[in-house]
Amino acid sequence: MKKVMITGVYGLIAGAIYNKLSSDPASYDVYGLARRRQDSDRVSPDRVIDVREEKFTLSDMQDLDEMTNAFKGMDVVVHMAADPSGLGGWESVLKSNIIGGYHAFEACRLAGVKRIVYASSIQASSGYRAYEEPYHSISQGEFDNLPDPLPLVTKEMPTRPTNIYASSKVWGESVARLYSDVHGLSCLCIRIGWVLGEDKPARENAGDIWCSQRDIAEISECCVNAPDDLRYDIFYGMSDNQHRWVDIENAREKIGYVPKDRAEDRV
Repeated sequence: MKKVMITGVYGLIAGAIYNKLSSDPASYDVYGLARRRQDSDRVSPDRVIDVREEKFTLSDMQDLDEMTNAFKGMDVVVHMAADPSGLGGWESVLKSNIIGGYHAFEACRLAGVKRIVYASSIQASSGYRAYEEPYHSISQGEFDNLPDPLPLVTKEMPTRPTNIYASSKVWGESVARLYSDVHGLSCLCIRIGWVLGEDKPARENAGDIWCSQRDIAEISECCVNAPDDLRYDIFYGMSDNQHRWVDIENAREKIGYVPKDRAEDRV
């Protein structure tokens, strides 16, 4: 049985992961950390996240000592706590994503955690969708003249952030590389697609970047159980959408991720 700590546990994505893992108590002993003990506004009212008191740590990711103590004895930390959108501006991104992100990696090192699963974002590659064809046409819902097969954006291609939030996620991926190479920590990054409380695309032309709650929980569990010798990698956390323009074969091959949902079935 693996001991797993999930940060930001009362958030939309972290809560979905918590509920999936905690539903299998024979395989996982699941803990949670968050800056408040109540659901994020993004969480659907009909979803319940119930972390037992003795397995919950109240922390806002700013206290490294507190986080290190919370992480002691854990096999895996799934780090989902962050400013989810960057709408709070630079100060919020700095506090939550930069300082908080660094503390997550450093606390894992100090506590002797073997693996961290880091929440990156599809926005690390959003510049392709914003500025390059055929991805921009897809973002506009223009599918008639797309090349066949569609050339997919892969993890090997340069990142293309379009805002400071996305840039902070690229920074987090680089910190993951550092902690893997220098400190021997297994660091697996998920470039998470657009996950919504309603669990369907926000609009018809957003299906290319959508990910269901079930699929993001699935790929996160795959990362938790990835081979021990997988020291660093980046995976796109995306559902199997018809006009998906990022590669998920890497996740299929390395960690066995097979998405179950499609945006077209939810629009």
